[in-house]
Amino acid sequence: MAPGEKGPLAAAQSTGNTPAVTISFDSAVGHAVRMPRIQLAPTDEANQLLSDDALALLIGMVLDQQFPLERAFAAPYELQVRLGAPYDVHSIAEMDPEKLETLFATPPALHRFPRANAQRVQALAQLIIDEYEATPSNIWTTVSTGTELLKRLKKLPGFGDRKAKIFVALLGKQLGIKPKGWQEVCAPFGDKGTTMSVADITDPESLLVVRAWKKAQKQSALSVEPAEE
Repeated sequence: MAPGEKGPLAAAQSTGNTPAVTISFDSAVGHAVRMPRIQLAPTDEANQLLSDDALALLIGMVLDQQFPLERAFAAPYELQVRLGAPYDVHSIAEMDPEKLETLFATPPALHRFPRANAQRVQALAQLIIDEYEATPSNIWTTVSTGTELLKRLKKLPGFGDRKAKIFVALLGKQLGIKPKGWQEVCAPFGDKGTTMSVADITDPESLLVVRAWKKAQKQSALSVEPAEE
């Protein structure tokens, strides 16, 4: 994380909106414990990294395609474990590409297509250095409208229109980052009560609901007969 980087919720924290983490009292340990806000990975350690580190959250989103979402969002933490130390945009951008690709490809691979996605992650890190002062959360803390946020996200390696909209919805719904017009630009993913994407996953139960919705959508698409020529 770059010096002064406060994690993916920098904007929310500075404006008094949704905190990066929730605090609960654990009777087993006898004191308050810090709980990760993001609940997309299968372990607390991985979720805490996603909650604290904007780059990790972006990497998880890059990898959430053609790959189980829990493994995609666990990958940023696994990458840190394989490196043996925390990483930031500089260490990723300056790393030997073959080394990064090997880290991604080492079983269990961090993605179904590890080398291509290692390249995307490295390109992402370089873009953040070049355009956002090496501070990942600047992508969303320095915008005033949802339109500008969506535009920025669509320029990131590995982000298409749909993924950019989902990420806007994730920032707004779960992290309290809500520039003017955010719901409109990411519709329908930002709508209340939806079960369509990672923006709607807050616990294991909601993960199952979202997965069931996606499965139903896929089956519905497959059942549509092609039009006659």
